[in-house]
Amino acid sequence: MGVQRGGRRIAVMAIVLGVLTVACHGTSTGKSSPSAGAGATFTYDVTSQVMIGWDPATGYSNEVIAMNNMYEQLTRYDSTTQQVTPLLATSWQSSPDGLTWTFTLRSGVKFHTGRTMTSEDVKASIDRTIKLNGGAAYIWGPVDSIDAPSPDTVIFHLKYPAPLDLIASADYAAYIYDTRAAGSEDLAKWFEQGHEAGTGPYELDQWNKGQEIELRLKAFPDYWGGWNGPHYTRYVFRVTPQATTAAQLLRSGQVSMVERMTPQLWQTFQNQNGFTTTDDPSWQTLLAMLNTSYGPLADERVRQAVASAIDYQGMISALHGGAEQISGFVPPGLWGHVEDLPNPTYDPQRAQQLLAQAGYGPGGKPMTLTLTYVQGDADEELVASLMKSDLAKLNITVDVRPLAWPAQWAKAKSSNPADRQDILLFYWWPDYADPYSWFINLFHTESKPYFNLCYYSNPRLDHMIDTVESEAATDRHKAIATYKEMQELLLKAAPALSLYTQVYQRAMLSSVKGFVENPAYPNVVFAYDLTPG
Repeated sequence: MGVQRGGRRIAVMAIVLGVLTVACHGTSTGKSSPSAGAGATFTYDVTSQVMIGWDPATGYSNEVIAMNNMYEQLTRYDSTTQQVTPLLATSWQSSPDGLTWTFTLRSGVKFHTGRTMTSEDVKASIDRTIKLNGGAAYIWGPVDSIDAPSPDTVIFHLKYPAPLDLIASADYAAYIYDTRAAGSEDLAKWFEQGHEAGTGPYELDQWNKGQEIELRLKAFPDYWGGWNGPHYTRYVFRVTPQATTAAQLLRSGQVSMVERMTPQLWQTFQNQNGFTTTDDPSWQTLLAMLNTSYGPLADERVRQAVASAIDYQGMISALHGGAEQISGFVPPGLWGHVEDLPNPTYDPQRAQQLLAQAGYGPGGKPMTLTLTYVQGDADEELVASLMKSDLAKLNITVDVRPLAWPAQWAKAKSSNPADRQDILLFYWWPDYADPYSWFINLFHTESKPYFNLCYYSNPRLDHMIDTVESEAATDRHKAIATYKEMQELLLKAAPALSLYTQVYQRAMLSSVKGFVENPAYPNVVFAYDLTPG
């Protein structure tokens, strides 16, 4: 982990039109208390601080891995079946023109505050998220108004057709929460003091900010899904930046699963008694954001030279199965992905020629670039080392600085351009199963940096970003062509380098049963769905 996310406030258009009705209806598994499997604790070892923010309306960072166990959305995306499935809503349908969506809510759902959830709570949650307009709130851009005509019915009126069932499954900003939880207090302040008000299977037990055992959750007795059968009744998040330490904790049984370790360490758990390993492709891409507004990289020739100086195949090989090459910026498995785009390739001769044109390179002016990455991420550390080595051959010194994510992000958003980094390594993934969030967040012009951390501005690209989802609502093929054109433009201008798509290599105790990777919810482990052996 270690990546905070950001969002634009520009509306998201529809992907599909027409009547969409979900035939499946979710059912409760029973209302027994969490006695079955009592005492079973799932401990998830992660690389960096979990709770960057506490407000479910605006949280847009590592907290996704915890919030998706404390909070729930109306729907959930199943990446295996590529279908939207019921969660707090049991069924939904859209009008023929795609402008009205009606959701039928699950009965008997309780908030952790003790209140029973109704349609008014769903309306209040989403209205507040839209009003605060932070984090990924832009996903609700199509919504014009929300009605709650009966306790179990919510009706969304849209400004234009949109896939609201998919939007409602987003990993951020789609949570339903008790807006009355703070009483007379300010709700935003109440959340940030370390409180939650979700409907999920686990509720907050203890938060130890800055500590290794950062967060403890416990089973919510009144969870609508019930606690029949064996379940983990406690969920612990343990922060271990050092991969070797994480591996040791797993071997000794002190943690149940490790989020990420080096491929070499991961391989030592393969085929070992007492452990299970998985490796699944993700939608999480590692990007190198290049500073286009200040310093040597403001020169496009220098950016292109840096792009040509990196040994991408060597990087993939060094990660020993932990990464796959990517064409463009949109990962395979999402529409908008295009094979055979003109990605940069390792060409040190071209890099030297481009640097010479700009006055740099061997025999030219020396260049020093500052590169930041998330402290504790072994893959980013390796990538930073390889980039430093590749660029050193061209008379470019790379000052590599590992930083905790909050510090890295603060530096990148500094109001003083001279204080920002030249190269920033971080991961990106979609807010829901759509390529839109790559472009609206990372490359649309921003007057004040948020997640356009290459500080790139291109009116032509802005126009395409602003219209591509509208095209998707009426002509998917045209939208795909636009996304291809956008990626070709970015690959030429090189404001950022799409280094690879991460392969999630998990190692866990063999007693952990039922784990299924879902790249739509990056690094999230839904502990309720697991069975303690």
